[in-house]
Amino acid sequence: MKKNNLGKLLGVALVVAIISTGLFYMLFAMKANSQPGATLVVAAKVLKPGTILAETDVKTIPWPAQQLPKGAYHDTKAVIGSTVFDTMAEEEPVLTTRLASGVSGGGAGVPAGMRAVSVHVTDSTGVMALLGGGQKVDVQVVVGRGKNSDDTQVRTVLENLTVLSVTPQPEQSSQGGQNLPVVTLLAKPSEADVLAVSDSGARVRLALRNPLDEASRNRISLTLGSLMRGTSNDIAARR
Repeated sequence: MKKNNLGKLLGVALVVAIISTGLFYMLFAMKANSQPGATLVVAAKVLKPGTILAETDVKTIPWPAQQLPKGAYHDTKAVIGSTVFDTMAEEEPVLTTRLASGVSGGGAGVPAGMRAVSVHVTDSTGVMALLGGGQKVDVQVVVGRGKNSDDTQVRTVLENLTVLSVTPQPEQSSQGGQNLPVVTLLAKPSEADVLAVSDSGARVRLALRNPLDEASRNRISLTLGSLMRGTSNDIAARR
């Protein structure tokens, strides 16, 4: 009799365990399925280059993962007012690299009213090893350095420019046919002209500066001859 009761109790316990396990997995699955995913901003229709995005141009669709593709948006408000410069098909994700705004253009980090200018850099090997996007530099221009070294002249022509990118692999430049590394700088239109003429007719050096240093100084020319002939007071006055 006791054996029969024990068997019944074991059977009931087994059934309860099976039901409990089933309920646990069912609740776990329901919770997992109920977890909200992200939303992804896509084109509501074909968008041609030059289109200034309005609310009717974009929409959101469910995205199964919490992390969006690189450069994507989860809220349409983030892209309203931006300009399309590369055709997008309907339902295609709206990416940073396909838009231009007042802050940047196509993910290149060029704000409105600014220019990205590349220059060939010489005599700055050590600085090149330290350079990276976002750092600040001063631009020095060197001319002369021929038979008469006294005629060598240097001037800091621009200060506190932001580095956009660094291409350490040398490429052909107009500076005497040299192969030099390239640095792309963010500049105002007037500064872009200074960089262009400097890159075309002189040697360009870069001086790395502290990113918190906003100070500027009088940018006067200095020749090697005057440096060697000047007194300590003359040199101090140029600082």
